[in-house]
Amino acid sequence: MKAFVHGDSELKLIEMEEPTAGEDEVVVALKTAGLNRRDLYIPNRRGEKKKALILGSDGAGVIESVGEAVTGLQIGDEVIINPALRWDENSDAPPQEFDILGMPDHGTFAEKIVLSAEQVEKKPEHLSWEEAGVLALSGLTGYRALFTKGKVKEGDTVFIPGAGSGVATYLIAFAKNVGAKVIVTSRSKEKQQQAKELGADIVLDTNCDWAKELAEETVDLVIDSVGRATFNRSLEVLKKGGRIVTFGATTDDHIDLNLRKFFYGQYQLIGSTMGSRQELRAMLDHVKNFKLYPVIDSVYSLEKASDAFDYLEKNKQFGKIALQINK
Repeated sequence: MKAFVHGDSELKLIEMEEPTAGEDEVVVALKTAGLNRRDLYIPNRRGEKKKALILGSDGAGVIESVGEAVTGLQIGDEVIINPALRWDENSDAPPQEFDILGMPDHGTFAEKIVLSAEQVEKKPEHLSWEEAGVLALSGLTGYRALFTKGKVKEGDTVFIPGAGSGVATYLIAFAKNVGAKVIVTSRSKEKQQQAKELGADIVLDTNCDWAKELAEETVDLVIDSVGRATFNRSLEVLKKGGRIVTFGATTDDHIDLNLRKFFYGQYQLIGSTMGSRQELRAMLDHVKNFKLYPVIDSVYSLEKASDAFDYLEKNKQFGKIALQINK
């Protein structure tokens, strides 16, 4: 089978042996897969390892074979892949055995994947293959950050710096679905307009004075994944006693924090990462109940995966980037 891998210090498309299902496993013939920023970082994290690793955390496809002990699933079922490995029930933090699909386990950028039957969920019927293939990781990350950790409720105002990321597009949709007010930022005029069309109530230019522009707003919750470039600016617009949830740091892992100002403001800083199978199922129910459609920026063939990586690295996308694998 064809697979897009990291091996011998490079990214490349190679032929690999087709997987077979163990007793508790299924083999999924993948229709589509989704790119995430995590995929960009894995080559550096692996270094010069020679053994080929299939990249990719998101995917959707059709079950091709099932192990003898598998129940509740059958050949022909249309499924999405749960990229959060070995995290079943919602908890304050992931269990020690938690991993994300795509490292160290083989991922979804291949024609087929074998994995535990517990790692697949039925595909929402209203979604196309491209939409289903980009849903799980970003949708789950956004769902946990917004609902489990952020505890958003109807009438809240949510501030999201960086409108174009895949998670941000889900956050906008999720928050609007439950009756929250949404404020986002972007440098790009095009992304600002796209965010408005997606439902954002207020869209700011990243370079403007956020505190001045939002002087009449009461921000209850900030969801920040940018890190150093936006963290303190986000804190300035958050109400006293408000919540700031962080799940990423695309600019820098380290920030300077005025601790006295922070504790006098009695802010709540909350970390979040991915989510459990329980939360994934809740997110899928939300997607089905609200007929939510993931925002797809572009679709590449598996053979053009390197081009998709280059495009994602430039950070020009609004929404998700999909790989078409099997038609």
